[in-house]
Amino acid sequence: MFLPFYDDNRLKGIRFQYLTLALIVANVVIWVFFSATGETGAYLSGFELSYGFIPSVVNDYAQLPAEYHVQPTAFSFVTYSFIHLDFWHLLGNMLFLWVFGDNVEDGFGHVRFVLFYMLCAAAAAGAHALTLPQSDSSLLGASGAVSGIVAAYLMLSPRVWIWVLVLGRFPLALPAWILLLVWIAYQFTMLALGDTDVSYGAHAGGILAGALLTLVLRRRGVPLFAPPAQSL
Repeated sequence: MFLPFYDDNRLKGIRFQYLTLALIVANVVIWVFFSATGETGAYLSGFELSYGFIPSVVNDYAQLPAEYHVQPTAFSFVTYSFIHLDFWHLLGNMLFLWVFGDNVEDGFGHVRFVLFYMLCAAAAAGAHALTLPQSDSSLLGASGAVSGIVAAYLMLSPRVWIWVLVLGRFPLALPAWILLLVWIAYQFTMLALGDTDVSYGAHAGGILAGALLTLVLRRRGVPLFAPPAQSL
């Protein structure tokens, strides 16, 4: 739909988004490692079985071969979110995380932000397991956690203006509430239509978790639906 690349929304409670940057670096480093070892795209099978989230395994419809059972199954509720299939998969998620994550980290504080991110990733995986309980395919990528960040940003800064590339080409600036509500509506619409090319169930789970967690994890005194500190 669109790729965000700038928002005019300065930080108020923290000096720098250290943990947003740390999450981006972690995802990129893991991607670079896979690229260096040839474990990307069609060659990712071993890693996605070991660290991806597989509904049929979590729901006890299937078992992993012993050589791929390298961590407790419960860990896959989070580890899947650090593995991306290709560069474009990584780029899209990291752009969303960079543009929206800093202000969510600002609204939550550093520690609560990381907790929020992990809980959104886990909720997204859980929703994916509910919508496709017997799927043998691995869920991969940060989009579930990023969906939670989108929901939090919408609740914290709906009137900030955001620059995006529409269809990857055309720059456009609109208020966050328009862009993000359209994006969220699209996720739920595709879920209702039964599209399984992308895990819209995971996106929906991340969105719902993000909205609920924003109510309880944001820093004291941080208002909901605040006006922007600056405007374009």
